[in-house]
Amino acid sequence: MSAVVTRFAPSPTGLLHSGNYRTAVFAYLFARSSGGKFVLRIEDTDRERSKPEYEENIIESLQWLHLEYDERYRQSEHGTRHREVLEKLISSGFAYLSKEEAGDTKRNEVIRFKNPNIRVSFEDAIRGTVSMDTTDLGDFVIAKSIDEPLFHLAVVVDDWDEGITHVIRGEDHISNTPRQILIQQAIGAQTPVYAHLPLVLSQDRSKLSKRRGAKSLLEYRDSGYLPEALLNYMALIGWNPGTEQEIFSKDELCHAFSLAQIQKSGAIFDETKLAWINREHMLRMSPEAFWEHAEEFLTEETVTMLDAKNLWRDAVGLMRERASTFGDIRTADLAGEYRYLYERPVLPVSFLGWKGEDPSHALPHLRQVLELLEPLGDVWGAETVKAAVWPYAETEGRGQVLWPMRVALSGREKSPDPFVIAGIIGKDETLARLRAVLGSDDAVSCSERLG
Repeated sequence: MSAVVTRFAPSPTGLLHSGNYRTAVFAYLFARSSGGKFVLRIEDTDRERSKPEYEENIIESLQWLHLEYDERYRQSEHGTRHREVLEKLISSGFAYLSKEEAGDTKRNEVIRFKNPNIRVSFEDAIRGTVSMDTTDLGDFVIAKSIDEPLFHLAVVVDDWDEGITHVIRGEDHISNTPRQILIQQAIGAQTPVYAHLPLVLSQDRSKLSKRRGAKSLLEYRDSGYLPEALLNYMALIGWNPGTEQEIFSKDELCHAFSLAQIQKSGAIFDETKLAWINREHMLRMSPEAFWEHAEEFLTEETVTMLDAKNLWRDAVGLMRERASTFGDIRTADLAGEYRYLYERPVLPVSFLGWKGEDPSHALPHLRQVLELLEPLGDVWGAETVKAAVWPYAETEGRGQVLWPMRVALSGREKSPDPFVIAGIIGKDETLARLRAVLGSDDAVSCSERLG
């Protein structure tokens, strides 16, 4: 065999999930690691179940993953070629028209392959020598009619015509391989190298399927996962690089991948691990790239206000700390978690009480914080604010001092520490928010304020 040519050959009869696309990932990475070609073949010979929208979804999913293919075929367009091969098989005695018993689900006539009843062996790149006795297969059906080839015939002919050198597919296809080798031998086609991948399993170790909660690939895109993170994770499902490295770029995967390091046992799809890998990729993004992606998930108001106040870079820093996906950022935004960056909060005074304490106890601490911050000059930032307030908080109690300070600045029970917030919103806004909580006149008594 010359240059490596692999293929991904999905049927457009439904939405494919990430376990299905793992096959595409492995076929792509092996082709690229070998300097070869990657072919997409849409196997749409099931005319009743194949739908254009499913084909479009397959193409869109591969584009999102950045798995660019070198050639693209649609199996239904090869009808003339399939008929030609069927006719030759019949004329040469390798296949024949078989009269079938009439029934509700059977045809009166099909085309069967004349089984030589031999033992077929092949070298699997993952499993080693696989040998099967074909006697039990009988004379198997390869076409419903001369113009309706079935899977085994169409796949063999297309792989031959497209120059496929390596067939990388799930282990559930092992039982199909002897039939296909028999057809290859009958038509004079070269047998490709087979590599049967371990199945992708759910958490309960059952085969991953839509019925068991597997998502279509684009659901991960819409949930805020990065394509490079999903590609990274799927490459690790059943493949081990032989090192401790877990975070890979696409180029690194292409250089590191080999069939020799694919495991034989099933691999579990772990969404917790996927989220961790996605977060690691998010942390590696430049602020500019992060913000550009985040804009797709934030409300128009948040994007407009953060841009207008030139706070987007600070917002990126906050978003990185708590999000594993951009969907988490969308959820936080819809809950109002970023409003305090551009809008002065209005909060119930009851929020100020640390762990249920009387909120009036917080007001003297806020007055002292205000007095500590007012003298700070132009050198304003999270560190300078912390340096001014921290000694007082250590003396009076961190929770008693920092909780009301943070709540006064953010208006939220959960938010970054008050020094970070103060550094972002600036001195004037920080002091204004503290004064707003204390009252426009600092001499107002606690009883009047809480009244």
